[in-house]
Amino acid sequence: MPQTARSLAILFADISGSTRLYETLGDAQARQRVAECLALLTAEVHRHQGTVVKTIGDEVMSTFPTATAAVQAACAMQEAVTAQAAHGQASLAIRVGLHYGPVLVEEGDVFGDAVNVAARMVGLAKANQIITTAQTVAALPAALRSATRCIDRAPVKGKQEELDIYEVIWREDDLTRMEASPVSPPPSVQARLWLRVGDREVELHAARPSVTLGRGQQNDLVIQDEYTSRLHARIEYRRHKFVLLDQSTNGTFVRTADGKVTTLRREEMTLQGTGVISLGRAFSEETPHLIHFRCEP
Repeated sequence: MPQTARSLAILFADISGSTRLYETLGDAQARQRVAECLALLTAEVHRHQGTVVKTIGDEVMSTFPTATAAVQAACAMQEAVTAQAAHGQASLAIRVGLHYGPVLVEEGDVFGDAVNVAARMVGLAKANQIITTAQTVAALPAALRSATRCIDRAPVKGKQEELDIYEVIWREDDLTRMEASPVSPPPSVQARLWLRVGDREVELHAARPSVTLGRGQQNDLVIQDEYTSRLHARIEYRRHKFVLLDQSTNGTFVRTADGKVTTLRREEMTLQGTGVISLGRAFSEETPHLIHFRCEP
């Protein structure tokens, strides 16, 4: 039984609300609507050079040769289902999860860790959402990466460390629709951010689009302080800017080069120029563990 190892994007698309549909429409009509929706999803898989591996109840499992093709297919799936609902079809929504990584291909099926991670992503997704991983985002061109945002860190079965979880923004009112052949911005506008605590330094850019800050050892910058939460804050690269998001109990304090201090409590702000960040403590002469930042350009 021959096996082939290769890197693929694994995508699961699951129909949300199908149980309620059976209760509302009855078995025959609901089954027809689910079948129509599955056919719609299958058509988008083929249109984006993907392969349908199997359908499981009201879920489609498919593969794509690249992360880019999978993300574009996921967006097209959401738009197609939304368009049907806008034309008076019985209300259905889908949730999509995907991951790009190495798999074993055997007799038309795929196996491996990447499949398990993709299944975990669709399990985390809500109706009308597309959820993926940092590894997938890193495999996208810059224009597509800018249409994602890091929303959480979650455990995945079989992995010791938690994974950064990303949402792909597909709605036109949330973010401009991603083009089929996105053009990367010129190198001159590729922003970079440096974070420094003592002799430790971390750099963010398009290829490394997020870092986490906190007391837990899983963070990119670990701050050992009783006022710092386990997962205190994160910084994301969004559309050539760096956004600081507070997720803590005691807040995050930012002082910019002009001396202005901003306090974040479950809020976010864009970092510009230079300054310092304090996790959980207001600024004073004794404030420990200051995080110095510098943005370019």
